Amino acid sequence: MTIRQGIKNIRVVVKREMKRLVSHPLYFFCMLIAPVFSVVFFLTLMQEGLPTNMPVAVVDLDNTATSRNLIRQLDAFEQTAVAFQTTSFTEARQEVQKGNVYGIFYIPSGFSVEASTGKQPQLSFYTNASYLIAASLLFRDMKTMSVLAGAAVGLQTGTAKGYTKEQIMGQLQPIVVDTHAIGNPWLNYSIYLNNIMPLGVLQLLIFLITVFSIGTEIKYATSRKWLQSGEHSLLVALIGKLLPHTIIFTMVGFLIAAILYGFNSFPLHNGWLPMLVALFLLVIASQAMGVFMIGVLPTLRLGLSFASLFGMLAFSFVGLSYPVLDMYPPIQALATLFPLRHYFLIYVDQALNGRDLIYSWSEYVWLLGFLILPLFIGKNLQKALLSFRYMP
Repeated sequence: MTIRQGIKNIRVVVKREMKRLVSHPLYFFCMLIAPVFSVVFFLTLMQEGLPTNMPVAVVDLDNTATSRNLIRQLDAFEQTAVAFQTTSFTEARQEVQKGNVYGIFYIPSGFSVEASTGKQPQLSFYTNASYLIAASLLFRDMKTMSVLAGAAVGLQTGTAKGYTKEQIMGQLQPIVVDTHAIGNPWLNYSIYLNNIMPLGVLQLLIFLITVFSIGTEIKYATSRKWLQSGEHSLLVALIGKLLPHTIIFTMVGFLIAAILYGFNSFPLHNGWLPMLVALFLLVIASQAMGVFMIGVLPTLRLGLSFASLFGMLAFSFVGLSYPVLDMYPPIQALATLFPLRHYFLIYVDQALNGRDLIYSWSEYVWLLGFLILPLFIGKNLQKALLSFRYMP
């Protein structure tokens, strides 16, 4: 088959596939509606960047001007809102168990007296770790408030003893910590999560659509006509079938990038090109994985199950919620089998940190490497397309 003839046959398959796309509403939903909805949903969900005004309960057994001032300062934190005050720890605990508050700030009786006489009163705080993000943020605020309270007491005590402010601060804070959050100095959870979550959904949908489009050919016994339209060349048939999908998913990916880096102005230190190339490679790598899945399990229901499981696992193995380098070595090796993992590393280097492109070239090569996967199941897939008897 000449190159010209091959291109002509691909066009025939593309026309056939376009008719299938417009005739089935599922394609329209999964290729356009679902990915766009996911990015809008996640961005809307985290439009504030960080959750704010999370309710806490305060148990104030001291009930003095000092403790009330402490409560007002705690309530002034952006992430914390004092929603419940009581003198009973049992009542506060019940509010936590009901889910009405995420933590308890406990001020003991005699706190102000002990603090003013040089003793060491204890401030206690409790957080409901069932809600990880809320508990972490509230723990930070309550711990900060406790440190500030201790510093305020130390400043008052030192002033009463005749020390200067510089002498007192040298004792209270002998080492000044200067922290810098690299890549995301705003500590914005939307930047942290939304650059990957919608793309993870897109990868999952590509898996499913690729498996579905080939699996339905087998299920409804149209696979021979599909191959025939490609002059019985599996390569031509696959290129012609997946090319419209590639164009649509790539444009949707570019739209997501425009929403993230254009409309929302998320960090993009090295410009558009590295991320747009990474998006295109993510699309074709995911399609190659989808072909591999249906080739290994050439039954629609099994192929879709494989695609669903593998696509959902990607969210755990990408390294977004838990660092891959801290996983067991076999799990670290398994993480490299997910295209989203390599896209994530490109995003961190190119968009967030602005590193030179040379540090990310291996991840681009990995994404290209996924294109060889269909070669391993070519014979099995062609056999299924020609002679497989579908078992419902």
